[in-house]
Amino acid sequence: MVKPAPKLDTSQPNAAWIWNCLLGGKDNYGVDQEVVHRIRRIAPDARTVVWWTRQFLLQAARRAAEAGVDQFLDLGAGIPFSPDVHEAIHEVDPSARIVAVDYDPIVEVHCDAMWCYVPGMAVLRADIREPAALLDQLREYVLIDFTRPVAVLMGAVLDQVSDAENPAQIIAELRENAVAGSYFVLTHLSDDSDPDLMNQTSTDTADTPAQLFSRSADTIAEWLTGLDLIAPGIAPVQDWLDDALPPTRLAVVGGIGLTPSPAPTPTQEQPRRRLRHSEEGTYARY
Repeated sequence: MVKPAPKLDTSQPNAAWIWNCLLGGKDNYGVDQEVVHRIRRIAPDARTVVWWTRQFLLQAARRAAEAGVDQFLDLGAGIPFSPDVHEAIHEVDPSARIVAVDYDPIVEVHCDAMWCYVPGMAVLRADIREPAALLDQLREYVLIDFTRPVAVLMGAVLDQVSDAENPAQIIAELRENAVAGSYFVLTHLSDDSDPDLMNQTSTDTADTPAQLFSRSADTIAEWLTGLDLIAPGIAPVQDWLDDALPPTRLAVVGGIGLTPSPAPTPTQEQPRRRLRHSEEGTYARY
């Protein structure tokens, strides 16, 4: 059976297309370009911080590969754009497996077209807001072996998840299925962003697939409870790249958490063996 072509709606802005436009890509439409134009009018540094965000994600993925992780879950993969996650990973480990996940059917088509001949790549259409269903698909298609460490990449995706959709629970379910040595990498729109920018963006994207939610570093750190955070913790992405990079009006934070090794089972202390005098005049141990 021929798979029906997904419906393309260019009347509303789309997060994947906006991100592609900010990166300087061509896979976007007029409505997305208008949103980006208004973003850059308030925050001329927006394109710069998006590039820094991209570099943080690539470096974090490379770091996990250098640590020996050879399977990666790229959630909210978006429109392919080089340099891409799989390129950074395969520079370190050409045999690594990368599963690109996105709920957008148009993104799925782009990913299938671009990556169908890339060794170690798999594309899965799924919604991270349904983590149990996502995990079921990963197991059903034998895409990720959860008995071994995995790197879960969540670049610019959780800021599209509302509080009602419980981003903390999404991470918790994924974390519960990850063994020691697994990496959790995320970037997120910060509420330290310029207020005028946030108001404009909220107006532009309200009730559309591009609606964004900004959050504090403390809130995001709470989502990663149970993981060992790598310094500098939940911090502006530029702080991960170079201490000399300036703050930006569009603020994005990044973080890397590691699934810790289980605490060693304490050795049961043996009861002290004392001596007692027996009726026969000798000593017995008990």
